[in-house]
Amino acid sequence: MTRSDGYLLGNRQKEAGERFDAFTALFDPTTFRQLEGLGIGPGWRCWEVGAGGTSVVSWLAEKVGPCGQVVATDIDTSRLTAAARPPVQIRVHDVGAEEPPGDGFDLVHARLVLVHVPDRERALRSMIKALRPGGRLLIEDADPALQPLTCPDEYGPEQRLANRLRQGFRKLLADRGADLSYGRKLPRLLREAGLHDVEADAYFPVTSPACTALETATVRQIRARLVAAGLATDAEIDQHLANVEAGAMDLTTAPMISAWGRKE
Repeated sequence: MTRSDGYLLGNRQKEAGERFDAFTALFDPTTFRQLEGLGIGPGWRCWEVGAGGTSVVSWLAEKVGPCGQVVATDIDTSRLTAAARPPVQIRVHDVGAEEPPGDGFDLVHARLVLVHVPDRERALRSMIKALRPGGRLLIEDADPALQPLTCPDEYGPEQRLANRLRQGFRKLLADRGADLSYGRKLPRLLREAGLHDVEADAYFPVTSPACTALETATVRQIRARLVAAGLATDAEIDQHLANVEAGAMDLTTAPMISAWGRKE
């Protein structure tokens, strides 16, 4: 992530760990499939941008082996300490404001990061700059505007309340500079940046226990902000959390769009 006092979803709150666990369950299979498709193997040098938690970092470390390197960066590395052993190096770093933590990388990867970075253009240039000729870039980011609902099947008051709170969450994100339609732009942005063999796909879970866990953790984490901004009342949030806990709603997330390309 990028340094900002206004960042909505900080890594040090209790709910952040719950959100990372949900992301692991929801998105790791897709991320690992994409990385496998790029040919990752022993000896690769990788930069994991805005790593947050350890699941992707640990998987990369296993793939590159003792002869490889994984540089994991974030503005808050407090949740990365468990992965801090060779071949992993942990560094505090702001991808939107600082030079890359090295060069000649075979792979640079960021998941659910750039949508939150104010200077996304600089961050993308930095990531491409860090690649060796022939190196691969994989960017995976959400597109909340492409699918803005928590409950696509809005058939009752519980679903309507859930979707109204999601709308409030999106407003908080947009007010802090998030680009809610960033995911769909990735293929074009990678081509315009000079990458070759650009491809993309998307993953969109419709309902799962991890979606439910992510919703609960996110709403609890932003609760005070929603109330302070007049976007919801405490009573409405309590009701929504009770509705979610009852398990009668099909909850989803924004689509995660994966786009990748090769540096000449």
